[in-house]
Amino acid sequence: MKRILITGALGQIGSELTLRLREIYGADHVIATDIRKNDSIAAQSGPFETVDVTDLNKMMETAKKYKVDTIMHLAALLSATAEAKPVFAWNLNMGGLMNALETARELKAQFFTPSSIGVFGPSTPKNNTPQDTIMRPTTMYGVNKVAGELLADYYYHKFDVDSRGLRFPGLISHVTLPGGGTTDYAVEIYYEAVKKGKYTSYINKGTLMDMMYMPDALNAIIDLMEADASNLKHRNSFNVTAMSFAPEDIAASIAKYIPGFEINYKVDPARQSIAESWPDSIDASAAREEWGFKYEYDLDKMTQDMIEKLRYKL
Repeated sequence: MKRILITGALGQIGSELTLRLREIYGADHVIATDIRKNDSIAAQSGPFETVDVTDLNKMMETAKKYKVDTIMHLAALLSATAEAKPVFAWNLNMGGLMNALETARELKAQFFTPSSIGVFGPSTPKNNTPQDTIMRPTTMYGVNKVAGELLADYYYHKFDVDSRGLRFPGLISHVTLPGGGTTDYAVEIYYEAVKKGKYTSYINKGTLMDMMYMPDALNAIIDLMEADASNLKHRNSFNVTAMSFAPEDIAASIAKYIPGFEINYKVDPARQSIAESWPDSIDASAAREEWGFKYEYDLDKMTQDMIEKLRYKL
């Protein structure tokens, strides 16, 4: 990768990925785009363009202006928000993806877009969910992500676009708050632990979901994009995960570092229903075998780092 364009660069993944890529490839070689600019480091530390991903002409014009050879398409509406606004979610998630793929095809650019454990549904095997399995999601977000994986595969087979993707679990970060995902409680709980010493979870006890700490997620994106294409049997998208836990597990981990931390429950039926449709744990062996996926943070190591960083931040 030499000149990289990122859509959704000011979101939860993009705000950190932009900075990481600028460290590696040089600030001028990573073009951040989003629907509006803010005063974040990601927006201010290198080239930034205002781009609505539903506007193909603007996306194409921006990519050509900077002569990019890689497009990382992150702009999307997440699971809980997409359920509240399904038509808007379809138009943004699928229309934006199609525009990004068309831009990659025109420029012969390498392409990345994240998928999600949201592609899985109630009929998917819940434990050690395989790379290749039943995908019948019951959410608009999940439907978008399954369609997106197929569309990116189509562009690879039909137009030779070097498309690649990862099925991310819940992502946990101390930098940027998430925006409307079902797994967001796993970020919120750390903020509330540091600020108040207690948290009320909208996900019920005993509800297992896969998670990953953001530094491991960023490494996975870069490692996949730099991997030898000839080794990739699967492209869109690879299962990746670092840990699987329920709300009481993360609460117990926090209590090791914040004695007396309390968790209570006020279950949100909509997000609980989404969570219950997803796997309890997934199998990432294809990612390990085809491009050497690995992770550094388990639950306690992540908890220690999150609390240290948030105490400084807050």
